[in-house]
Amino acid sequence: QVQLVESGGGLVQAGGSLRLSCAASGDTFKRITVAWFRQTPGEEREFVASINWSGAETYYTDSVKGRFTISRDNAENTMYLQMNSLKPEDTAVYLCAAGGLFGSSSSASFAYWGQGTQVTVSS
Repeated sequence: QVQLVESGGGLVQAGGSLRLSCAASGDTFKRITVAWFRQTPGEEREFVASINWSGAETYYTDSVKGRFTISRDNAENTMYLQMNSLKPEDTAVYLCAAGGLFGSSSSASFAYWGQGTQVTVSS
């Protein structure tokens, strides 16, 4: 069992930056792929980025490439998402997920989820 808690969301102007964190419980975290998804009201969860167990491989959706960076610190059981050059269309609840298949962008492949943190980008 893995419990995930996100933090770091907030309100930022377009062009600004935020850093999200996802703190995990248990030893399993350091052995599994973790990811960020985002969701807006009435929409399906959208894949943002994932990172494999060691941190050596990352995978991004096209719309965030070059702007967002996913990373992890297994010693601290924490995953991060550095978001730069934010746009109004990045506004969403950001959720961390764990236990999925690296390279998959499907939310159905991830077993564990946090509650989410709201990111709002004003124009």
